[in-house]
Amino acid sequence: MPRRLSAIMFTDIVGFTPLTQDDERGALRVLQEQEELVSPLLAAHQGRKIKSIGDGLLIEFEDALDAVECGVELQLRLRARNRGEGVRSFRIRVGIHLGDVQRQGDDILGDAVNIASRIVPLAEPGGVCISEHVAAQVRNKVAYRLEDLGRRSLKGVREPVTLYRVLLPGTGPETLSPSAGVPRLAVLPFANISPDPKDEYFADGLTEELITTLSQLHNLQVIARTSVMQYRAAPKSIAQVGAELGVSAVLEGSVRKADRQLRITVQLIDVASQAHTWASTYDRTLDDIFAIQTEVAKRIAEALKVRLAATEERRLEKAPRVDPDSYLAYLRGRNVLRSSYREEVMASAGKEFQTAIALDPRNAMAYSALADVTNLSGAFYRRESRASWTADSRPLAEKALELDPNLAEAHASLGLILYNNTEWTAAEKEFEIALDLSPSYSAARVYYGALLMEEGRPDQALRELALAEASDPLWASCVDFHTRFLVTVRRMVEAKTSLDHLRTLDPAGLLYYGALAYYHLANGDLAQALPAVGRAEGQRPGSEWFWRLAYLCQSGAVAEARTLLAEVEARPAPEPISTRAQGHALLGDLDGCFRLLEQGAREGVLSLQYLRNDPWFESVRADPRFGRILKELNLP
Repeated sequence: MPRRLSAIMFTDIVGFTPLTQDDERGALRVLQEQEELVSPLLAAHQGRKIKSIGDGLLIEFEDALDAVECGVELQLRLRARNRGEGVRSFRIRVGIHLGDVQRQGDDILGDAVNIASRIVPLAEPGGVCISEHVAAQVRNKVAYRLEDLGRRSLKGVREPVTLYRVLLPGTGPETLSPSAGVPRLAVLPFANISPDPKDEYFADGLTEELITTLSQLHNLQVIARTSVMQYRAAPKSIAQVGAELGVSAVLEGSVRKADRQLRITVQLIDVASQAHTWASTYDRTLDDIFAIQTEVAKRIAEALKVRLAATEERRLEKAPRVDPDSYLAYLRGRNVLRSSYREEVMASAGKEFQTAIALDPRNAMAYSALADVTNLSGAFYRRESRASWTADSRPLAEKALELDPNLAEAHASLGLILYNNTEWTAAEKEFEIALDLSPSYSAARVYYGALLMEEGRPDQALRELALAEASDPLWASCVDFHTRFLVTVRRMVEAKTSLDHLRTLDPAGLLYYGALAYYHLANGDLAQALPAVGRAEGQRPGSEWFWRLAYLCQSGAVAEARTLLAEVEARPAPEPISTRAQGHALLGDLDGCFRLLEQGAREGVLSLQYLRNDPWFESVRADPRFGRILKELNLP
C-alpha cells in the first residue's frame, strides 16, 4: 500500500455535545456552518476533506505551510463571523501534524492521523495547535509566532510529542516580554502646566485616553494605566521606568489648557539609547482633541515601526467624536473614580457620567463608564438581588455598543454584567471581542480569567492572568489574584515567584500576607503559615478569617474552627456565601456547605472558582449535589 508524506488537520467544535442535548437543530446548523467556512479555504490552500468524524473534520494537505495557513484563516474568519449581529457564536479547535499516511480507498490511515487526532483536544478554543514536525516546516514562513508548549504525552502514542501554539493576533503571549519582538510602550502621566491646577484631571484623562487608543494596535503592547500612574507620585528616570516595566520606549508629555485652547507637547524616548525618536507640539482647541489622539497614535506606530492593519487605520480615523464639554465631564468622572471604589465616590463619578450623557447622548464612553459604576455599586453596596442592578446596568452597556460597536470598554462592561448573570457563553464572547479590539486591556483579561476559573478551565485562566500582568506589571491586585490562583492549582514554584513580586508591590502587606498564608497552608507548612495568618488578620481585621479557619482545621483544632465559623456567620453583615461554604467544606460539613451553595445559586451571588479548582475541595466536587449546582448555574 503506497505511503506519502502529508499534513493532517483535525477540527473539533467546542462544546458540541452539550449543544446537541440542549438544541439539536442548532447543533446541526453549527455543523453546516463549519462546512461552509472550511470548504472555500480548502480550494485556496490545496486541502482535501477526507471525512467528517462526529463534529470534526479530517483534512489532508500536501504541504504543512498550506495546512497552518488554512487553520489560521479558518479561525480568523470564524472570529469575524462570531462578531456579527444576532449570530449564535461557536468556536473550533484545530490540530495539525505532519507524517506518513496510507491511502485506503477515499480514506487515509497511519500514525500521523492518530497523532493529529490527539493534538486537536489540546488546542485552545479558537486556536491552532501544531506538532514539532509542522513547526519545523513553517517557522519563519508564517506571519504568526509559535509558542512552545513543551513535550506532551498523547493517548495511544508511545513517545511524548513537542507541541506549539500558533499565536493569532491579540490572543498570544507574544506580549509577555520585550525580547519577544513586539515593542512595549509606557505612556507616562502627562504633566499639567495649565494656569488652573484643577485641570490636572484633563492631563490624567489625556494620558489614559492615549493608552486606550494605542492599546488597539495589535503589534504594540502598551502598559496599562494602573502601572504607569504610579510614576506621577514618584517620578523616576527613563532607564528605571524601562527596567521596571520591561518597555523599549516611553512616551511623555505636558498639557496646558486655558479655557478651550490647548498646547500638548509629546516626545517618544528610546529606553536603550535615551534618544528622542519623535516629538511634536500641538497648538489646537478642545474641539481637536480626538484628532490629536489619532495623530499621536499614528506617529508613534510609525516611529516604532509598528505595521498598522487596514482595520486599525480605519478604526483610528473613524473613532466617534463627541461634544468636547461632554468629553470633559466624562474625564472628570474617570478622575473621581480613580481615588477609590467607596460608595460616595462611585455616586459622584456616576453624576459626572450622567452629565456627559446629557451634554451629548452620543457619548458611548460615558454610557460604558456609567454601566460599570452601576454594576460595581450594586455588587458592593446594594442589598437586593443581583438581577436588580443587572437590570439597571445592562441597558447602559448595550447603549454604548449601539453607539460604538468598536468600544472595547463597552464589550468588557457587558461581559462582566453577563458573567455576573451566569450567561457564560455570551460573557466569554464579549471578553474575546474586547481583547481582540484592545489586546493590552488588562482589566478585561482579569475578568476573562475569572470566568475561565468559574468554568473549570485553569490553564486558559492562567494564560489570561499572565497576559494581564504583562500589560499591567505594577497592578498589585492583579498580581495577588494571579498568585492565589497559581496556589489554587498547586503550581507552587510559579506561585512563589509571583508571591515575591507581590511583596515588592505591596510593602504594607495589605494583600501580600493573605496570599502568603494561603501559600503556606496549601504546602501544609503550619509553622510558616501561623505567623502569616496573624499578619494577614492584622492587616485586614475580620476579613481574613478563612485562613485562620484553614489553619485550625489543618492543625486539628476542629472545635475552635467550628466556633470561629459560627462567630463569622453570626455577624450582622455576613461574609460572602461562597467563602462560608468553603469553611463548612474544610470542616467536613458537606450538608452545611451545600445548603449555602444552593442558597447562593438561588440568589445569584455564588462564585465557584476555588471549589472547582482547589484540591482542598475534592470531596465537594465528588458529591453528586455539586453537579446539580453547576447545572443550575449553567456551568459545564
